[in-house]
Formats: sequence, C-alpha cells, structure tokens
Amino acid sequence: MTAGPESRMTAAKPRARPGGRGRPSKAKGLDLKETILDAAEGLFARHGFYGVTTRQVAAEAGVDTALIHYYFGAKRELFDAVFLRRAEILNQARLASMDLYVKSHAGAMTVEGVIEAFIDPLLRISQEGGKGWKNYFVLVAQVNNTPVWGGETMTRFFDPVVHRLVETLKAARPDAEYRDLYWCYQFLTGSMMLALSETGRIDSLSEGECHSHDLESVRRRLFAYCAAGFETVIGRAAKA
Repeated sequence: MTAGPESRMTAAKPRARPGGRGRPSKAKGLDLKETILDAAEGLFARHGFYGVTTRQVAAEAGVDTALIHYYFGAKRELFDAVFLRRAEILNQARLASMDLYVKSHAGAMTVEGVIEAFIDPLLRISQEGGKGWKNYFVLVAQVNNTPVWGGETMTRFFDPVVHRLVETLKAARPDAEYRDLYWCYQFLTGSMMLALSETGRIDSLSEGECHSHDLESVRRRLFAYCAAGFETVIGRAAKA
C-alpha cells in the first residue's frame, strides 16, 4: 500500500504518562521519541502511510499508544516528524556540498560536477548511515511517487534545496532554459530515488550481473548518466 495523509486534526495530548507517573524526564523523553520515530519509519517504509496504525507503531516501539499522541499528536503529525527528522540532515548536507563545489570550481563548473555535488551526499549517507537511512530513502521514494499528496509533501520538505540545484545548474549552463532544467530534474529525481531504494529489481533483471545495494557502481554511473541527459536536452533546445 502507498503512503498518504489522514485527517490533520490532532488528538489531545495527555498531561501525564499512562499510569500516573507524570511527564517523562527530558533525557528519557528524547530516547522515547527517537524509539518511536525509528519504529514508525520502518513501518511506514514497509507498508506505507495507510498500511500502518499508531497502535502498530506503539507495539513496534514497545510503548503505550497514548505516548505517541503525547509526543506527536495524530498519525499524520507522526509521519511528518519522521519525514522532517532526516530531511533536515539531507538538505544541510546537499547545500554544503553544492556550496563547496561552487567555491572550488568558480568559473569552471560542469553539469556533471553540480549533479555529483547534489546526489553524492545521499549515496554517502546511505552507505554509512545504517538501516534507518535505508528505510528513510525507501519512504521518500514512496512519497515522491504518490500523485495525490506526495508532491505537496516533497514541496514542504525539499523544494529550497532543489531550487538551489536548478540555480547552480543555470550558473553552469547560462544558455539553458529553466523549463528544461526543471524537466531534467524531474527525470533525475526518479533515477536517484530508484537507485537509493535498493529494490533488488536490477539484481533479477541482470541475472546477478548488477546489485541494487552496490552504491559504488551507482556512483560510477549515475552522475554521468544524468548529466548527459541534461546536456542533450539543453543542446537540442539551443539548436531549436
């Protein structure tokens, strides 16, 4: 099932933890919140938004359902908290990577270089970040391909860094038209998220010649593949 939003009405947050123990301590509260977010992230990645209940999240996290409402509110607010937690890290990493690229290649930027600066932080984080990041990239791919509400979610969490990419590409190729850059980004994000989802599809399709978890092989091909598409589209538009 695919992910999706439910009503944004927030359940009333209890004033005390179940059992009359009062509010959790600050340190304990942070640990519990992270435990709940990790559990929700894994379940949403596997089953989508509509396929998961707060009761299931609570069972996975080993907490009372009321504690989820205490910290996050309704299921949609929990989903947004899951999405935001790692989105901020990704955005900061990509902005820093593009800043460094622009600074170190002033006057000599290439489309492939800009694309590498944008995508490589995600590959590195996926390789080094553990199971939680793998779940998160699967979740983002789901949301990115959900027609009814996925675009709104991606807009809220990722648009500023995407606009920065487009402006940096425009600086590298001033002759490019914005509509072509946005269309090419549309195709780039599909390739990027499919690679990061590690679905195993290419493993069976290639009869073992390729492996979806081999992100080094992705790294050696994805930047050049996307850049060639950008360059071809930009070149054809210029000739037309």
